[in-house]
Amino acid sequence: MSETDPIEDTRRWLERAVIGLNLCPFAKAVYVKDQVRFVLSDATLPQQLLEELGEELARLRDTDPAEIDTTLIVHPQVLQDFLDYNDFLEDADGLVEAMDLDGVLQVASFHPQYQFAESDPDDVENYTNRAPWPTLHLLREDSVSKAVAAFPDPDVIVERNVETLRKLGVEGWRKLLGE
Repeated sequence: MSETDPIEDTRRWLERAVIGLNLCPFAKAVYVKDQVRFVLSDATLPQQLLEELGEELARLRDTDPAEIDTTLIVHPQVLQDFLDYNDFLEDADGLVEAMDLDGVLQVASFHPQYQFAESDPDDVENYTNRAPWPTLHLLREDSVSKAVAAFPDPDVIVERNVETLRKLGVEGWRKLLGE
């Protein structure tokens, strides 16, 4: 991973892993239409990130989906520890509610140390949510609903992703991202 350009690293991850491995079958359409906003946060404290999250939630709410359908806030200087990051997600969800955006926008989470409950840190399944840098992904609920409705069997996505990553393995993941 580049130490100088977290946005470049995130784009590479999105192109090679998320889209390239089809981990999210809905990502390619908005990416090729240039409807993904990438934001590099300079926050060094969780409160600063929360304020920036509020600004980006408002921007996404107020912008035509044809212009910006989703936003990735990459925050390399804050919440490097996954447990701290995971705790922060409660504040992020609280902010969505406080801004009266519950059911309108949602925050998905990606982190280099992502670990699902009941999993071991090295389980390859965790890599479905591992990004090169801590990242908050802002999504429009309407866009998610439309994408899921258009997908033949959305319930198989998680199972397929786990199978894909098991075949690829951790070493294959690292090669894919050029680590």
